[in-house]
Amino acid sequence: MEFLGLVLIGCLVGLTTVLFGFGGGFVTVPIITLVDADLGHDTARVAAATSALVMLVNAIVATVSTKRSTLAHLKRRWWLLGLLALGGGLGAFAGRFAPDALLQWGFVAYIAATAIDLLARPGFFRRKAAVVDNVGEVSEGGRGIAAVWGVPIGGLASFLGVGGSVMTVPMMRRSGATMTVATTLANPLTLVIMSPAVLVTILTPAAIEAPGIVGSLDLVAAAALLIGGLPLIVFLRRRVPKIPEILHAWGYFVLLVAAGVVVAVA
Repeated sequence: MEFLGLVLIGCLVGLTTVLFGFGGGFVTVPIITLVDADLGHDTARVAAATSALVMLVNAIVATVSTKRSTLAHLKRRWWLLGLLALGGGLGAFAGRFAPDALLQWGFVAYIAATAIDLLARPGFFRRKAAVVDNVGEVSEGGRGIAAVWGVPIGGLASFLGVGGSVMTVPMMRRSGATMTVATTLANPLTLVIMSPAVLVTILTPAAIEAPGIVGSLDLVAAAALLIGGLPLIVFLRRRVPKIPEILHAWGYFVLLVAAGVVVAVA
């Protein structure tokens, strides 16, 4: 029954991947925290690592299914992508040595700070007019993220297992991107961040002994979530639902806060 429940939750993960660019982080961390609560002080570590694996696979599928015209917003952003990957590897490595309480409450603090920022600063719920740069192109999407933010974004995202959308989507929104463009581009950015993060996790010797746990990965939970999520990602990416901008932005905010609350009380 637990496996079937995770498959159904995987459908929700697939939905958030397409609509909000979360790649699963804001859903899988709380869910794995609840499922593996009996691991005690290792729970947050397993949740972060398993979330990274689920996000990576979801991000690969979502990116492959994305229109080339949308991915073009990341054209010539090699410095940003490289620094995101570097940050992702460093964050995953640091997470191996961090106390479990730091991972859990770091996740909650990260969510809380972002939620406050979205409410306090303008530009997220109602985007400003798109800016045209000096070569006549609309400055939105990936162009709204300075390369200097690559390592901090990648590091925090992989350290806590939340993916990069929590920082990249608001940045892209404030640069003039629509919610559809911002959340869609969050998937390839998550792919770049989580690839080295998952590699670090896999190569690290196993430290937790429990059924279905390999290293710090709960492979059974990850498989169930992916079985539920991947078909929905492929289906919805080809038929992206049309959602009013303001509702799309508030949906992102509500899911963000809900994930933080679940981890805080788990």
